[in-house]
Amino acid sequence: MRTLPTRSRRRPARRRGWAVTAAVVVMVMGGAAGCSILGGGDEGSSATPAVAASHDRTDERGGTIKALSLGPVLSWDPQRIGARDDAAFAGRTFLRTLTAYQPSTDPRNQSRLVGDLATDTGTPNKDLTSWSFTLRDDLAWEDGTPVTCEDVKYGISRSFATKVITGGSTDALAVLNVPKLPNGSSVYTGPYLTGPAARAGTAAYNSAVACRGTTITFALSAPVSDFNEMVAQAAFAPVKRSEDKRGDGTFAVFSNGPYRLSAPWRASTGGSWERNPHWKASTDEVRRAFPDRIDYQEGIETQTVAQQIMADGDNSRSAVALGSAPPAIQQHVLTVDALKERSVTAGTGLVDYLVPNLKSPTFATVEARQALAVATNRQAYVTALGGGTTGRPATSLIPAVLPAAHESDPLKAGDGGDAGMAKVLLGKAGLTIPVPIRVAYRSSPVADKAMASLVAGWTEAGFAPKLTPLEDEYFTTITQPVAATSYDVFWSNWAPAWASASTILPALFDSSINLTAAGPGRDYGYFADPKINAEMARINTIADRGEREKAWTALDVRLQTLGAYIGLAERRALYIAGGDVRNLSANEVIGGVVEFADIAVRQ
Repeated sequence: MRTLPTRSRRRPARRRGWAVTAAVVVMVMGGAAGCSILGGGDEGSSATPAVAASHDRTDERGGTIKALSLGPVLSWDPQRIGARDDAAFAGRTFLRTLTAYQPSTDPRNQSRLVGDLATDTGTPNKDLTSWSFTLRDDLAWEDGTPVTCEDVKYGISRSFATKVITGGSTDALAVLNVPKLPNGSSVYTGPYLTGPAARAGTAAYNSAVACRGTTITFALSAPVSDFNEMVAQAAFAPVKRSEDKRGDGTFAVFSNGPYRLSAPWRASTGGSWERNPHWKASTDEVRRAFPDRIDYQEGIETQTVAQQIMADGDNSRSAVALGSAPPAIQQHVLTVDALKERSVTAGTGLVDYLVPNLKSPTFATVEARQALAVATNRQAYVTALGGGTTGRPATSLIPAVLPAAHESDPLKAGDGGDAGMAKVLLGKAGLTIPVPIRVAYRSSPVADKAMASLVAGWTEAGFAPKLTPLEDEYFTTITQPVAATSYDVFWSNWAPAWASASTILPALFDSSINLTAAGPGRDYGYFADPKINAEMARINTIADRGEREKAWTALDVRLQTLGAYIGLAERRALYIAGGDVRNLSANEVIGGVVEFADIAVRQ
C-alpha cells in the first residue's frame, strides 16, 4: 500500500520492535492534504495566514457547515481508520478515545493531552508496564445506552482480528502483553473466532486488558512511557459489541460523540452528520460542537472546492475546504485581504528528508554525510514546492509543533547551504571532487522540480549528482537489498503518529528493529549505532513527558550531527472557508487539518 495518491495512502511505522500507524506518510511530493479554545495565536507575518482565521469568534450554536473534500474516506470504522485527516475528523465529531489532544488556536498548546472518555490522562505503574484509566460518568452511545469499560476493551480487541479488520493502527498487537506465536503473530485472533484455540487466545487477551467497574487496566509487554498518547488513536476507541458489523462495517458509524450519521454513508459522495442527542457537553472538555449539522461532501476536485469557496456564493458561504488549496490559488488568497481573513495555514507534521546510504563507499564517513547536509539548499527546495505556504525549511524530522521540536542546526550551514564548508568536509572525508552521487526519489511533477532545485547547491559544493526518479512502488524498491548498491542517497518523508518524537526516531533509525537480511526496513540508509539504539531504549523508559521529549531533542541533534539524515521541509497546508464560517483554525498536532472541535457558522 505504498503507491496510491497522497490523500489515500499511509504507511505503517515500526517503533521499539512493534508496529504503529504513522499518521500520514505521503508517497508523492505534491501539495500536502493546527482548549483553551479561546486562546490567542500568533497572527503570523503579513505574507502568511495564521493558524486561526481573523474573522470574529462566536459561541453561538446552530447552522450547517459544509465540509468539501476530494476524498475518498476509506473507512469510518475506528479500528480501520488509517488516514490522519479521517481520524482527525472522526475524533472531533463522533469518535471518542480514552485521551485526546485539546484544541487550541495557539499551536504551542495543541500538544496538550487531556482525558477524553477517561477522567484524566491515565496512571502508570512504576516501571511503565501497566496503565489504568477510569471512564467518566454519563458517557452515552447515540441510542442512549452507556459507554462502558467493556466497550473500550471490545473495540481494542477488534484490532487483533487482522483477517477481518484491516487498515488501522496495530499498536495494540505490538504493545499489549499478549503472547506471540513462533511466527510472530498473536495467540489472540480477535473476538470473532470460536473453539479451544480461540478461547485460549481470549484468556490471554483478558489478562492483558482488564475491566474493573469503570476502570480499564492494560498490561504491556515492555515499558511504554507514552502509552497514554498512543491510546488517543482511533484504534483504541470503544465499539459496542451489538453494533459491530464486522467485515461489513467499513462505513458503519455508531457515535459516542456530538454528531451521528443521519443516513448511511455514501462512498465517493459523503453523508450528513446531525446532533447526537445523547452526547453531553458536560462530559467532554475537547469538543464544543457548535454547528447543528455537518454536510460532508467528497469527490470534488481540490481546485474546484477552493474556487467555489473563494467566490463565496450562496452555496459556499458556510463551506470549508478539507483539502489544501493548490499553490497557485494560495498566492491569490494571500494577496486579497477578504480571502486571507478567512484562510488558515498550518504545518502538517509531514517532513521530507534525505538519507545518505551508509553502505555506499561515498558516505562511509561522517564528514561526507555532513558535506551533503551542509550543501543542501532547503530554501530552494521549499521554493520549488510552491513557497512558504506549501512548506518550511526543516533541518529536523521532528515537526515544529511537537514538544521535542527544536531549531538547532548542529552543522550551522543555514537553509541556503554552504558550498565552501561542504568542500572542506569532502576534503576531510578523503574524497576527490567532483564526487558522483546517485539520488533516488519518488517521481511526480512537483517532486521532479523540487529535487532538481537541489542540484545547483550540490554541484557547487563538489558533488556530481545524478537524479533517478522512480515512479512505481517507490518504497518497495528502495527497501530491496539491491538498492544499497544502486543508490547513494534516498528521498523519503515521515509524520508522527502522535505528539512525540518516539513515533519518529526509533521507527527510522533503530537498527535493531529495522535492519535484517531482507533489507533495511525504514532505516533506508542502513544507519546502525548500538549507542543510539541503547539511548532510544533508555528514553522510552522516562516517565516524565517533559524530560522524555528533551531527551528526544538531544538525540535528534546527535543523529543530525552523525549525518543519519538530512531534513528538507515540513509540508504546510492552506485552507479556505466561506464568509459565514467562524472559529476557523487548523490543528497541527493532529495533522495540520481543519479543527472541527471549535468551528462554527454565523446564523
